[in-house]
Amino acid sequence: FIGFPAAAVATLFGVVFGAISGFFGGWIDALMMRAVDVLLSIPTLFLLIALVTIFHASELLIILVIAFVSWLVPARLIRGETLTLRIREDVQAVKVMGGGRTRIIGRHIIPNSVGTIVVFATFQIADSILLLAALGFLGFGVPAPGTDWGSMLSAGVDAAGNGWWWQIYPAGIAIIIVVVAFNFIGDALRDSLEVRLQSR
Repeated sequence: FIGFPAAAVATLFGVVFGAISGFFGGWIDALMMRAVDVLLSIPTLFLLIALVTIFHASELLIILVIAFVSWLVPARLIRGETLTLRIREDVQAVKVMGGGRTRIIGRHIIPNSVGTIVVFATFQIADSILLLAALGFLGFGVPAPGTDWGSMLSAGVDAAGNGWWWQIYPAGIAIIIVVVAFNFIGDALRDSLEVRLQSR
């Protein structure tokens, strides 16, 4: 419930931001990428804790906060794709025919980057789950009566001191299995898309 929407919001915003930055280039690209560099220089966990502490914790806030720190990498990836795609012949043909910038970005740049977008979105789900687990373990996770694997893992660590060490395993194993599963899915999608592109 947290990982999927957080990954979707981060990927969507990052794709649009990166496509605009790469397409326009020049001082617009430089300004937008410097903003990304500044945000990337801030430790992710510190920023997450600060935002969750400042604002009233809720599931929606956690989704938005995780998305806020996760859109930076897809923005850089799509910018790189856009810098390559904007000099292709079909994009240049659209410009010559009088196609607008919005049409070029929406109909040519982003659709041709869909392989990179899909693969990264899959990895982003796993990263969002890990970020939520880290927040939950530190006590900043989903507010009661909801729960998350990080909070359950923290409770298991507390119980380990009383001899109930086995309570660490259920949440810990669940995190590992789900994160590894999404990484495998991302790898499979990347291999599949690369094969299709090579066959074309």
